[in-house]
Amino acid sequence: MLRPVRRVVTGHDGAGRSVILSDGASPHLLENPDQPGRGLTDLWRTDTTPARNDGGDDAADTRVTLSPPSQGSVFRFFQIMPEREMADLSAEERQRRDAESFARMGAAAAHDSASGQPGMHKTDTVDYIVLLSGRVTMILDDGEVDLQPLDVVVQRGTNHAWVNRGDEPAVLAGVLIDALPL
Repeated sequence: MLRPVRRVVTGHDGAGRSVILSDGASPHLLENPDQPGRGLTDLWRTDTTPARNDGGDDAADTRVTLSPPSQGSVFRFFQIMPEREMADLSAEERQRRDAESFARMGAAAAHDSASGQPGMHKTDTVDYIVLLSGRVTMILDDGEVDLQPLDVVVQRGTNHAWVNRGDEPAVLAGVLIDALPL
């Protein structure tokens, strides 16, 4: 199960005064049915740059996809379960499950199925990622780095995968911003 994320959204009333528009767990989830506890919780999206702050609609109330809209951004939490929970799967089965997972996120083309590393992918975004809890390893085409809570990654459209070699779920916050393709 994905960790519920409380989301407080502010806005403006008819007189232009600041108000709370909503306060509660974000309902915008995409949990992987093959890997319970792994998935995305979208908190907000923009579809223009500069972003708009008018209106009272929930900007995250749309299909949860891996990438942000063109010229937009997405703010989300994502959770990665310990790798040991998939130890009974063959490499082929993990690749199949990951390919299906990326397809559910509208990102089949982002998945690097030729890589020997399950979950390897790349998007046309710049991502600001913060590990909030747990431990996770970011794997690149050449090298890997272990992260601990409050470490930050600036992901610049590179091929990468996330692996949790620890004993508890890893929870990360990310802001993904549309970028020009390399």
